[in-house]
Amino acid sequence: MAILNIVKEGEDILRKKSKEVTEITPRILTLIDDMKDTLKKSGGVGLAAVQVGVLRRIVLVENEKGKVLELINPEIIDSKGEQEELEGCLSIPEKWGITHRPKWVKVRAVNRKGEAVEYEGKDLTARAFCHELDHLEGKLFTDNAIRMLSQEELEELS
Repeated sequence: MAILNIVKEGEDILRKKSKEVTEITPRILTLIDDMKDTLKKSGGVGLAAVQVGVLRRIVLVENEKGKVLELINPEIIDSKGEQEELEGCLSIPEKWGITHRPKWVKVRAVNRKGEAVEYEGKDLTARAFCHELDHLEGKLFTDNAIRMLSQEELEELS
């Protein structure tokens, strides 16, 4: 397994739309495993393939139970409620903002075995699903932020 470099804000690839995975190859499985190691090391709750420089529709999200969900070609199929909460991004270090997201989300995807799966998440997991799927469309959380926190506000949270 390998720890991959996380692409940072300002790099053009983060604004590109990711391509569908048409075949689950050994290379795709290695990418997912490497992304999982990278996510664990980063301390984040989600990671999209584009964040490690690969334009494929693959995301990882750690759910409320601490399980890392592997999602290939994910899509949001249902959502309910609203939340406005603090959000950050591994590709935009040291910047945080308040975003408006659904309180509950259901996603459909394919797992590493090519099987259709559905997952539900609320609160942080729902935000993570939305955040990571936005990456697949070339969107960053700053595009959705109601407001960004100032340096003083960030220091108060530390």
